Amino acid sequence: MSALSCEEAIKCCSEPDPATKDFLFQQTMYRIKDPRVSLDFYTRILGMRLLKKMDFPEMKFSLFFMGFEKAEDIPKDEISRSKWALSRKGVLELTHNWGSENDQDLCYHNGNAEPRGYGHIGIKVSNVDEVCERFETLGVKFVKKPNEGKMKGVAFIQDPDGYWIEIFNSDIVASCH
Repeated sequence: MSALSCEEAIKCCSEPDPATKDFLFQQTMYRIKDPRVSLDFYTRILGMRLLKKMDFPEMKFSLFFMGFEKAEDIPKDEISRSKWALSRKGVLELTHNWGSENDQDLCYHNGNAEPRGYGHIGIKVSNVDEVCERFETLGVKFVKKPNEGKMKGVAFIQDPDGYWIEIFNSDIVASCH
């Protein structure tokens, strides 16, 4: 058994249909147990901003759209803010089902335990070692530190719900291939 070659991978791909020219990978969604804990983590630890919050009282859940945007770019009126937040690239949608924070037995599957499926999101940083030193002082849980394992210079941390987050530098990862 071996990996798919670059040539085989290219042959498997099609040129995008013109009908898809306006498609945008906009968001990934994580279910969260406690928004107070998760919002603190994604803003204070990772430096994201809350782009938009939406409540759905009839279905008893809230959405928190998180991203790396400048505060001054976030529109003030709510309709413009909603449209803007839903047009950004690389947004993380945190979904909170009301009351889940009170369920001591609730634990979301992060995709990395059996049966495996979803893996992680990735955050590009300028200096993995410095960022991870900061994470250590803040008490962030590590799955893998930058100098552990076979893939050096890459780290994996966990958010409050156990989802994995890869911390990498694009120059270092690109030089591995």
